[in-house]
Amino acid sequence: MYKSDLFLLIVYISYFLCSIVFSLLINGLFLKFARTLGIRNENDTYIRWSPESKPALGGISFYIIFLLSITAYSFFFERSQYFLNRHFIGVLFAVTLGFLMGLFDDAYNTKPLLKLFSQISCALVLILTGTYIHLFSYDWLNYSITLLWVVGIMNSINMIDNMDAISSIVSICIISSIILLLYLTNDFLNPHLFILIGMLAAILGFLYYNWYPSKIFMGDTGSQFLGAFLAAFSIIYLWNGKDFYHTVVPTKQILSVILVFLVTLSDTAVVIIKRVRNKKSPFIGGKDHTTHHLSYLGLKDRKIALIYLCLSVISSSLMIIMQGILHWNHYFIILFSVYPLLVFTVLFYIANINKK
Repeated sequence: MYKSDLFLLIVYISYFLCSIVFSLLINGLFLKFARTLGIRNENDTYIRWSPESKPALGGISFYIIFLLSITAYSFFFERSQYFLNRHFIGVLFAVTLGFLMGLFDDAYNTKPLLKLFSQISCALVLILTGTYIHLFSYDWLNYSITLLWVVGIMNSINMIDNMDAISSIVSICIISSIILLLYLTNDFLNPHLFILIGMLAAILGFLYYNWYPSKIFMGDTGSQFLGAFLAAFSIIYLWNGKDFYHTVVPTKQILSVILVFLVTLSDTAVVIIKRVRNKKSPFIGGKDHTTHHLSYLGLKDRKIALIYLCLSVISSSLMIIMQGILHWNHYFIILFSVYPLLVFTVLFYIANINKK
C-alpha cells in the first residue's frame, strides 16, 4: 500500500507544502520576537553587504525542519528504523556539529581556527561513519579529498552568503538537483528524499524573508549547517552516485560535482586567488566577492540574485543531461567542461575590472 506512486506523490507534496508553511511561520516568529539574538556587531557593516544589522536566525529553522523530517518520516512509512544506522547517524552528528558551531559563532564571533577545527571534525565524523568519497583505489586519498571537500564546502557556502538571497538560491538549486536525480533514477522510496524535500521547503520559506530587501539572514548557523548538509549529501549522490544507467563513471562524477556547485566554487576560487595575490588572508571577510563586483558594475541586488539563479539552473540542467548520455567519451568531457570554465573566466574577469 505504501509503495504506490500515488501515495508517495501525495505524501511528498503534502509534506513539502506543510514544511514551507512551517518555515514561513517560524521565521516570521523569529522576526517578531528577535531583538538582539543573532545580530552581530551592530556598528560593524564591513563584512555584511547590507548597510543595517538584521537577525541572523534563519539557520535555526533549517535545523528544526531537518529534525522534523526525520521524525515525520516514521508517520508515513513503515521503514521507520532506516535512520538507525551508522551512515545516517554520522550525517546527523556532522550537520548538528555544523549547526552548533555556527550558532556559537553567531553568538560569540569565534576565532577562525576554532571554526576550522569544527569543520574538520564534521569531515572526520562523516569519514569514520562511512560517508566518504570513493574515487581512488587508496583509502587515504579518498579520506583526504573528503576532508578537503567538507571543509571547503562549509567555507564556500559561508562565503557565498554575502548578499541577499544568494546562498539560499544556490542551496535550493543544489538540493533540487539531487532530488531530480533521485526522481529520474526511480528512487522514490529513498528516505533521504523525504529529508531533501523538507530542506528544500525550509529554504524556500526562508527565502521569502531573505529576498532583497531582506528582513533576516541565515547567519553562520545556517551556512555552516547547510555546508555540512550539502557536503554530506553530495558525497552520497554526486561523488559516489551512479548515472541513469546505474554505471559509475569517475569523470561524470567529478563534472557533476563541479556543475552543481559551480556558482559557489567559482566565487570561492575567485576570492581566494584575488586575496592571496594581494597578500591578504582568504579567511577575513570583505566586499570583494563576485556578487559585489557585479554590483560595482551597476547591477541591482535583485538582478544579481536572478543572474546566479540562472547560472545555477543552467548548471543543474547540464548535469542532468550529462547523466543521460550512454556512450560517454572524451569529447563529452571536453564539451561539458566548457561551461564551467566559461563561467569561472567571466566571473574572474568581472572581479578584476574594479582593481580598487
